[in-house]
Amino acid sequence: MDQYPPGLLLEAESFTHHGGWTLDCQFQLTMGSPYLLAHGNGVPVADATTTITVHDPGTRNVYVRAKDWVPGHHPGRFNVLVNGRVLEKVFGANDRDWNWEVGGRVWLGEGENDVVLRDLTGFCGRCDTIFFTKGDVAPPEGVDEDSMAWRRRLRGLPAEPVDAGTFDVVVVGGGFVGSAAALTAARLGCRVALVQDRPVLGGNASVEIGLSPRGEQGSLVKELVQRHEDGDLVALRLLEAEKTAKVFLHHTVYNATSSGSKIVSVDAREARTGREIRFSASTFIDCSGKAVFGDFAGAETLFGRESRSEYGERHAPVEADSMHHGNTVFFRTGEADHPVPFPAVPWATEVAKDYADLGGQLITPGFKNGPGPKVVPPDFTPDPTVYRRMYRPHTHYWEYGQWLDPYTQAEHIRDHLLRAIYGTFSNVKTLEPEKWTNLQFEHVAFVPGQGEFRRYKGAHILSELEIRSHRVFEDAVVKNGSAFCLHYPGHEKYDFRLRHWVWDERDGKPFDIPFRSLYSSNIENLMMAGKHISVTHIAGSCTKFMGNGAQHAIATGVAAYLCSKHETTPAGLYERHLPELQRRVAEITAAGGQRSHL
Repeated sequence: MDQYPPGLLLEAESFTHHGGWTLDCQFQLTMGSPYLLAHGNGVPVADATTTITVHDPGTRNVYVRAKDWVPGHHPGRFNVLVNGRVLEKVFGANDRDWNWEVGGRVWLGEGENDVVLRDLTGFCGRCDTIFFTKGDVAPPEGVDEDSMAWRRRLRGLPAEPVDAGTFDVVVVGGGFVGSAAALTAARLGCRVALVQDRPVLGGNASVEIGLSPRGEQGSLVKELVQRHEDGDLVALRLLEAEKTAKVFLHHTVYNATSSGSKIVSVDAREARTGREIRFSASTFIDCSGKAVFGDFAGAETLFGRESRSEYGERHAPVEADSMHHGNTVFFRTGEADHPVPFPAVPWATEVAKDYADLGGQLITPGFKNGPGPKVVPPDFTPDPTVYRRMYRPHTHYWEYGQWLDPYTQAEHIRDHLLRAIYGTFSNVKTLEPEKWTNLQFEHVAFVPGQGEFRRYKGAHILSELEIRSHRVFEDAVVKNGSAFCLHYPGHEKYDFRLRHWVWDERDGKPFDIPFRSLYSSNIENLMMAGKHISVTHIAGSCTKFMGNGAQHAIATGVAAYLCSKHETTPAGLYERHLPELQRRVAEITAAGGQRSHL
């Protein structure tokens, strides 16, 4: 680390005023840091501003870590201003992924110096960090531990995470499912830490994304799904009412410490400050939907589609492969009372091609599948190989990334969908300019609705056949419902659209979830709830729904309480306390999800 240059490190997320820029911390595990995003849908956003205090005045070299997210076109260009002077270099226009760009030399006076980020396009310019140094050694490009230690040192942060306390259970992931797990455990008296990487709770149901939970609609789902006037879920308010629950928003888990086959603690980083804290517990529940402990704690996981012969599943492919459900970006358009210009976006129509159907809009949080403007070319002929249902205005038909790595390529997947949406919008306005002259974007999410990641391998792997046959499990703890929902990519012309979608309602009856599918096969104190429980790809297409995940959450929340009570592991509950677990879960669900006095 000594070879790395000294200087002043200004993380963009720590700017005093973000202006119109948005804090984006979704991809920091791969690109190394949160960053500021100029998400203006074609209208340059207001400046982000801050000051830095200098005790040693003089001339500094300036380096800016930025990204040209569409090489060859540079839609995300921005300027940096220091004390009112615009640096000559325009950033985000060098055809490279995340990298340190040389910004020139500036004079920094003693005391406070002003720094400004100025968006030039409104199309997703992004700035990670600005570095001022008297030397001429470039900052480290990597995102390894040495470079992270360099950042900590220049920000004055401790080399090791600060102790955040010891809890009975740590719930990782504050989506709809994680909120249900934390609330269940807290109402039973457990000391709970809920660690969420977003600024709000709810995940795909949050105000950031806006889906409504499907699947089993138990009482706890009905309690959590209520929304404030701004669309935000009431989950945070409910958790804050529990004295034994602590919620840590904007904290991304990046490490786990294990002893043998048990997790001892997890480390999380706060987005804006970079402060790192450590949570210790006897039990951990992963509700992130991403199986994040798969890397950090060595848990066994499953990925992609199993072959038809492996579990006898009728919907499975003949050969196993790595395909999975992709991500979706939600949006909404509307009519202004005046003409709304939209700049040329050749970098977007490059992806969208001639597609001109804006159907599949998020009407408002909790309501999806809205229609939208559509232009049908005079010579248009429907493709006879495409099912008629694929022309419906379904939000999830905008999907991409099914053959890509959802962990390392998540930013690219999101960006590809943004290009598709912007290109389609441009096509509609260009093909019928008079009709759609007032058309504008009212909302385009920068956080995608997330699809499928790795799934944990538990003591039992639930399959399609077991769901269809309503197999009776001795360790059944909760019910799940809904259909097998399978997405098939591969539209020959528009790769951001699904080729086919299967909605197989089976017999429509709820089925049992065994407890053994809710705890890890090789990590003793790790449970999971949500779309990454121990299931095959096909079974997971049914159990993945948030309402179903909330039922897993209830079972794991109760199990965490009993693990603490009996000083045992989830496997120990299965072996020695299964009737008590089943009874407690049944009492919680029958009680309407309210505080338990058991």
